[in-house]
Amino acid sequence: MEPKTLFDKLWDNHVVSSIESGPDVLYIDQHFIHEVTSPQAFEGLRQRGIRVFRPGKTVATADHNIPTRDQHLTIKDELSRNQVEKLNDNCREFGIDYFGLNHPKNGIVHVIGPELGYTMPGMTIVCGDSHTSTHGAFGNIAFGIGTSEVEMVLATQCILQAKPKKMKILVNGKLQEGVTSKDIILYIISQVSSGGATGYFVEYCGQAIEALSMEGRMTICNMSIEMGARGGLIAPDLITFEYLNSIPSLAGRNDFKTLLLRWRNLKSDEGAHFDRELILNAGNIKPMITFGTNPGMGMGIDESIPDADNSPEGAASFTKSLNYMGFNPGEKILGHPIDYVFLGSCTNGRIEDLRSFAYFVRGRKKAENVIALIVPGSKRVEQQAVDEGLDKILKDSGFEMRQPGCSSCLAMNEDKVPAGKYAVSTSNRNFEGRQGPGARTLLASPLTAAAAAVTGKITDPRDLLSN
Repeated sequence: MEPKTLFDKLWDNHVVSSIESGPDVLYIDQHFIHEVTSPQAFEGLRQRGIRVFRPGKTVATADHNIPTRDQHLTIKDELSRNQVEKLNDNCREFGIDYFGLNHPKNGIVHVIGPELGYTMPGMTIVCGDSHTSTHGAFGNIAFGIGTSEVEMVLATQCILQAKPKKMKILVNGKLQEGVTSKDIILYIISQVSSGGATGYFVEYCGQAIEALSMEGRMTICNMSIEMGARGGLIAPDLITFEYLNSIPSLAGRNDFKTLLLRWRNLKSDEGAHFDRELILNAGNIKPMITFGTNPGMGMGIDESIPDADNSPEGAASFTKSLNYMGFNPGEKILGHPIDYVFLGSCTNGRIEDLRSFAYFVRGRKKAENVIALIVPGSKRVEQQAVDEGLDKILKDSGFEMRQPGCSSCLAMNEDKVPAGKYAVSTSNRNFEGRQGPGARTLLASPLTAAAAAVTGKITDPRDLLSN
């Protein structure tokens, strides 16, 4: 039998039928929805007079538009309030579990899926959100879909999908101190470019990947989309199984041991064919930071901005990006003053990220010129942070922990960065206006964000780790 990749095994196992010279009909195991991309999908069902085919396979949460302060009060923004209320109404009408504002299971959709046990190895998972690729960290096929496809999944539990090509990214060796999973993926994207993986599904492997926690692996897979990939996945292993065993709703299942035996076989065969392979040395990766307006425009934090001639975006686009950011080719941005720091999002809003940030700033004080938004990714993360005393550590250092939500990852709520201001952000995108009209975003890890928060400028976290 011909060796197969993990991606091929999962894909082939979920094909209901194939259209000749066209896409496959792919069965979807788990569907997540939120308030932004679902209203029109439900309206489409109403207009056609049909119900949700398998409501138990869809879970809803409010996250994009919600405020991160005073969540017990009515949402001030009318559009945001209407979208959240509409999601509540739609879920009630169509029989879908909904974790709304103040629900103990509420949170960012790609944070609550894993922590509540909805995300398991071997699945197909979709959501009307591009960063659905996060769930690939558990060894499954997960990708974002559009609103019309949300309606398709609600109506049929299937989706029409062309099969992507396969890319393997091997990261061997050991990371330097102060280098995190966020730095790994920013480094990968800087090497591949923001469009270099278009048309591929990526499998990450190698010693550095295998050494990561599940939260670190989710960060890696989360940003697969930022290099154009359809998604990314990591084969499950003992670290995966230990994480899953810590979730009461899974560990308490009668068939959990049977599931474990099945999950152990989820890996690419020796000699399986990939359409493209990339091998990287983890020891070469430094703390990373972006300097432009797409995640591929990144560099080691102590390096200089490259020349336009070396940019895959093209000279004109590269120059436009630097003009927007207020930077120049050849410039070092280490030491550049910043105005905002954002810790959170589906990329870095988990308990491990809050721990990393809190332990870094412990015994230090927030710089006076910095406005910091520290936002847990879910109510469970928020409660765990309180239980561990992280909120107190943050408060003692001059920081406030807010309530859960997508927050300053995107300008769909109150947590916007003003025009012209510089924000060191642990989120996933640095597009023009992503955090607010005219805002200038520099993507980085929680450690690099913490270093900036206490110094008021772009700072190499390695310089403070030794102090």
